[in-house]
Amino acid sequence: MNSSTCVSSFSDSKGKSYLWSIFLAASLICGSYFIGSALVENGYKQRISKWQMQVIGTAQDPKSDACRNHCRPLGTESLPSGIIVKTSDLEMRPLWDFSVKLNKLKQSTSLLGMAVGIKQKYVVSKIVEKFLSCAFVVMLFHYDGIVDKWRDLEWSDRVIHLSAKNQTKWWFAKRFLHPDIVAEYDYVFLWDEDLEVETFNPQRYIDIVKQKGLEISQPALNPAKSVVHHQITVRQKKSTVHRRFYKSRGSGRCDDNSTAPPCIGWVEMMAPVFSKAAWRCVWYMIQVPSESQRVDNRSAVRRQSFIEMQKFSKRWKDAVKEDKCWIDMYEPVQQSSHQIRIES
Repeated sequence: MNSSTCVSSFSDSKGKSYLWSIFLAASLICGSYFIGSALVENGYKQRISKWQMQVIGTAQDPKSDACRNHCRPLGTESLPSGIIVKTSDLEMRPLWDFSVKLNKLKQSTSLLGMAVGIKQKYVVSKIVEKFLSCAFVVMLFHYDGIVDKWRDLEWSDRVIHLSAKNQTKWWFAKRFLHPDIVAEYDYVFLWDEDLEVETFNPQRYIDIVKQKGLEISQPALNPAKSVVHHQITVRQKKSTVHRRFYKSRGSGRCDDNSTAPPCIGWVEMMAPVFSKAAWRCVWYMIQVPSESQRVDNRSAVRRQSFIEMQKFSKRWKDAVKEDKCWIDMYEPVQQSSHQIRIES
């Protein structure tokens, strides 16, 4: 009897010891898991928090003093500077053998954007051919929604086609010609579709613009071939460029003392040419709610344009009034070479 009792006691003691060992092991494992999870979670939160602070520019980093003056585009704070590409262009790239194609092409330094309709196909073709021959990038804004009927032209695949019905060139320009996209181009030509270019040389025009240091300009018009809405846009004989218009009779006289349009500082919006710097400024002034009328209803378009101009004038006055830090760099108005007509 005693022997069996000892054996039973010994077995119970061994079982309890075994269960206690399992309990301790399980406790250690669970404790390690929870402690490790807390450390991992804490470290993860710290990294996320640090990244968020770096994005908004509040992280305390020993490198911050050395990098404080580095201008970074919004959203690139977490990227190394060498990987950031700030600008783009409108050059079309081949799908293969890119290096060979690039060597054969002359890099474009200017851009022509033009609102076009199929009714002006012949005139537009003449314009496009001339600008492509001068290594321009050409972008066509199809305001009538018709694109396929241009495919038969030899140059069709060499230009960029954008289509949106009943929209103006300013609507297209605001949405597709952001300054960062066209930053690679020295000049942006934003033209109407019905301009005569028989005697116009785009490269000679650019040479004159560069020589005179012009920011906003337009080709002067031949009154015998063009409809003239403003006399300041008419070509003047024996002159390469002109800055002002003289009128000595009737109302609204223009002389050397004139300081405002239509006597001076006037560029008609049918054929403006912008420098890179000027376009970056002008783009921000293009109003988002632009006119959207039927293109064959010219009177309605003119009326809507007048309404838009009134809205812009009011917005400008309100902006000047509200911005206490703004300084008008062009006040008082003086004769400037930044806006000019070029005889062509």
